[in-house]
Amino acid sequence: MFNQEKDKEKKSMKDKLPKKPQMPKNGFNFYWIYVAIIVAVIAIQFIDFNSVAREIDFGKFENTMLKTGDIDKLVVVNKEICEIYLKPSSLEKPEYKDIAQKPYGNGKNLGPHYYFTIGSVDSFEKKLSEAQANVSPENRVNVVYETRKNWGGDIITWLLPFILLILFWIFIFRRMGGGGGAGGQIFNIGKSRAALFDPEDKIKVTFKDVAGLEEAKEEVMEIVEFLKNPAKFTKLGGKIPKGALLVGPPGTGKTLLAKAVAGEAGVPFFSLSGSDFVEMFVGVGAARVRDLFNQAKQKAPSIIFIDEIDAVGRSRGRGSFTGANDERENTLNSLLVEMDGFGTNSGVIILAATNRPDVLDSALLRPGRFDRQISIDKPDIIGREAIFKVHMKNLILAPEVNVKNLSEQTPGFAGAEIANVCNEAALIAARKNKTQIDTQDFHDAIDRVIGGLEKKNKIISPEEKNIVAYHEAGHAVVGWFLEHTDPLVKVSIVPRGIAALGYAQYLPKEQFLHTTEQMLDSMCMALGGRAAEEIVFGRISTGALSDLERITKMAYSMVTIYGMNKRIGNISFYDPQQSEYGFTKPYSESTAQAIDEEVKKIIEDAYNVTKKLLYNKRNELEIVAQELLKKEVIFDQDIERLIGKRPYQKHTSNPEPLALEEKTEQQTEAPEKSTL
Repeated sequence: MFNQEKDKEKKSMKDKLPKKPQMPKNGFNFYWIYVAIIVAVIAIQFIDFNSVAREIDFGKFENTMLKTGDIDKLVVVNKEICEIYLKPSSLEKPEYKDIAQKPYGNGKNLGPHYYFTIGSVDSFEKKLSEAQANVSPENRVNVVYETRKNWGGDIITWLLPFILLILFWIFIFRRMGGGGGAGGQIFNIGKSRAALFDPEDKIKVTFKDVAGLEEAKEEVMEIVEFLKNPAKFTKLGGKIPKGALLVGPPGTGKTLLAKAVAGEAGVPFFSLSGSDFVEMFVGVGAARVRDLFNQAKQKAPSIIFIDEIDAVGRSRGRGSFTGANDERENTLNSLLVEMDGFGTNSGVIILAATNRPDVLDSALLRPGRFDRQISIDKPDIIGREAIFKVHMKNLILAPEVNVKNLSEQTPGFAGAEIANVCNEAALIAARKNKTQIDTQDFHDAIDRVIGGLEKKNKIISPEEKNIVAYHEAGHAVVGWFLEHTDPLVKVSIVPRGIAALGYAQYLPKEQFLHTTEQMLDSMCMALGGRAAEEIVFGRISTGALSDLERITKMAYSMVTIYGMNKRIGNISFYDPQQSEYGFTKPYSESTAQAIDEEVKKIIEDAYNVTKKLLYNKRNELEIVAQELLKKEVIFDQDIERLIGKRPYQKHTSNPEPLALEEKTEQQTEAPEKSTL
């Protein structure tokens, strides 16, 4: 009963609160007012509202007006134009009816009624005197000379550039301040750009939509539970965490988890990116930080979510000159003070996300600012299965689709990649005019995500196709007969992506530590393609580019990072801080030469082992290559049927989230001497 009364009271309070005004869909643009004012001012200078004087030539003036005595006076203006004023009695004549009245209103037109242009004053006076020689004295007219100034035009000439300059600066400041609205005025450039989501906004994303992140969800759900029921924690003396940092690779669901917090917390939620603090003006970033926290304090309890915080939270002093005024550092200093300074932000929780925690400032990561660092890694097989189920809710699936099998075939896939696989499978099925999405559609989608778009129109010569087939067969055979290599899933020689002419997919084991034997066997497997080309064709090609890149990095890691070399010893030159003190090579030239020699020796030994193995398995290499040329895509069952079971077959229950993929690379630039 008590809870029901409390809910009713909250509901009545919400009804009393003023509702947020809804912005019109097609709002009026005030810039049109500026344009209308400028056009009106310019138009006034060219419109005479007192008369509609018509231009005539001197002959008509002499014959039809001067001789008939209709002219009252002549006024020469600025020695350029002669204005003709008719007598009031002459305006009653039929030929002047069209100009007798004012153009605006019903009053009489007092003139000028006509005008003509004079060449010069002397020639005009001479022609006028000759014309009036034959006119009766009572009809002769006098000429008045006037000098007139266009004050309005002169003022506009001086003021118009300043008006345009002011309007231009107003436009620039409105753009830099975020457009129209409260934050878009010229003096509001330091206002926060955070998007506010109130509980009334009804954000639809909840924790049910987040799969594969169970540990991270528990950490974040505890913060939400604290906001909903703080007495549960405070009665034991606990305090609410001030901040939580979500750390993980791209596509693992950091932003999605923050959306779920916004949908579940039921408190004001401020969302913005780290780049929103960055501006070209000095002090703007710090001002926006202060304004953001002021807004959050006014609506406390509230949550602030800063996505990609590494844009503003990089380590201070790195890459800047001594004594320089770094705007980014000033913004970070302001953020540090607001998060945990003298002014305690009671009721304001900070959520942030980044995929580069190594570049963040140590002062930002300490407890008191970010009390929790929540690691969000790529999902395992159980997490991938849960993510598939979430993204398959709205898909029309065939009965034979097995979610568990799909999760086993996608090792190393993040949540965003699994969502892409589901969407691609739906598009592929629709392209084939199917009514349901079957297993083959998912397989095609996985191939596209791993290797890229299938290049059906790419023309490959039979000789190149033969080389690719033996190259991929070399990978498969070497990996099949080595003990510490990962199980093979599929081999393909179908061209995909930009430069991949073929690839081999493996199923990594669920492990986090790798021994020297495992790394050496992996290097031998990667060199299998190059060794097969040399054995079969007696020459090598550029197809082993990605293989050579991988084994080179692996060999240098064994020697310089993991201490797996007897000559160099148990020494690691790994610098997790990216050489904060400026040491890019913390060893002597002789040590560098020894490292290069040992790396070269490791790779040469692995290559010799690989060639020896393929010489002994020459028949198996030929069988697998011919099967690839025939089918283009073969699976582990096909290899087992062709060359027998794997000698070191081991059961892998859960694959590790790091898939090894071998790709035959196509050289982007033609070599000086082609070997094909």
